[in-house]
Amino acid sequence: MNIPKTSFPRIVIIGGGFAGIALAKKLAKQEVQVILLDKNNYHTFQPLLYQVSTGGLEPDSIAYPIRKILKDFPNFYFRLANVESINHQDKLVNTNIGELSFDYLVIASGSQTNYYGNSEIKKHSMAMKTIPQSLNLRSLILENFEDALLTPDLNERNALMNFVIVGGGPTGVELAGALAEIKKGILPKDYPDLDTRLAQIHIVQGENRLLYGMSHKSSEKAEKFLEKLGVHVWKNLRVTNYDGTTVTTNSEVSFEAATVVWAAGVKGATINGINAKDLIGPGNRVMVNEYNQVKGFLDIFAIGDIAFMKTKKFPNGLPMVAQPAIQQGRLLGENLIRIVKKKPLKPFVYKDKGSMATIGRNKAVVDLKRFKFQGVFAWYVWMFVHLFFIIGFRNRIIVFINWVYNYIRFDREARLIIRPYKKSHKS
Repeated sequence: MNIPKTSFPRIVIIGGGFAGIALAKKLAKQEVQVILLDKNNYHTFQPLLYQVSTGGLEPDSIAYPIRKILKDFPNFYFRLANVESINHQDKLVNTNIGELSFDYLVIASGSQTNYYGNSEIKKHSMAMKTIPQSLNLRSLILENFEDALLTPDLNERNALMNFVIVGGGPTGVELAGALAEIKKGILPKDYPDLDTRLAQIHIVQGENRLLYGMSHKSSEKAEKFLEKLGVHVWKNLRVTNYDGTTVTTNSEVSFEAATVVWAAGVKGATINGINAKDLIGPGNRVMVNEYNQVKGFLDIFAIGDIAFMKTKKFPNGLPMVAQPAIQQGRLLGENLIRIVKKKPLKPFVYKDKGSMATIGRNKAVVDLKRFKFQGVFAWYVWMFVHLFFIIGFRNRIIVFINWVYNYIRFDREARLIIRPYKKSHKS
């Protein structure tokens, strides 16, 4: 990999997500050599992927080059690579561009969509975990309306305009709200010769309420917001299969839809070599102790979505969202320096700063430790927080300008089919 040898300890980070970037920043200007490996050369602000899918933002406004983030850090190296396995006995990381030795290894590989073993759903539905997947979804949505213009079959036309979102968490709720606003404000203008009123948006939740991880008040308000936008909310209903045309459930309810978005769960993106049964906890996540050390290792760590850290408050592991990942990355950076200096480690304590979700224009729900609020003010808080955490001044400005423009004009300029997508191509 052409990494220079050094007398400094070598820390290898796998993954350039929230956790990996937070860790790398914390290690800046320390007497260690940091090597970050990722299959993409950019960091993705995942909370806004749904806006790329629905034409609200272009992908370059929520992505930022990893090299640029850490360009001023000495002893930092980035390599574009797919990590294939970990050889912990010889302290080697095996990748598609060669192998790399390490003194300390940090697994921050994140999560991936969990289809719960259903190959048909995986084959025919759409995921929204990466920028390419979001662009595919955007193209499919627009192509389906183009096809709806051409078909004389009324049932097929309706199916092309129907959307089923599986999963009532923040991703599903935010996507449903965005699609509802597109149906209301944009489709009638773009397709005046198509009765877009027939388009239906369904959100299917296996639990008895939406936003199950938030307060009951926020769940109820989010459901009311969606219903006001015309979204059909189905609770206590589980999707069992999707063959590309028909969505079947655990009841007599079924849907005919050409677009199904699977947002019903995620699992850890484990790597060969650290996938033994005694190392993997619930959600396919790597079990770690309070210092984020992988079970049975002193020199291998896991942070972020991939890490399963059991606490009294979170017996099923910490939430797989940005804040735990960022906080773990920062503390681990401090602890790695403590290890090098032979100082005692600090245990990780998650500081829950709250959760939030937006349902659309002037509609959001926010749960903070002491306050819970919904509506217009919550929407402004949601926008401010997301702008604050986007990496790069340019990206913040672009996102802000797009939001202001979309709000004033009730428009989404990025509804472009840049690259056609056909579901038949999906393996």
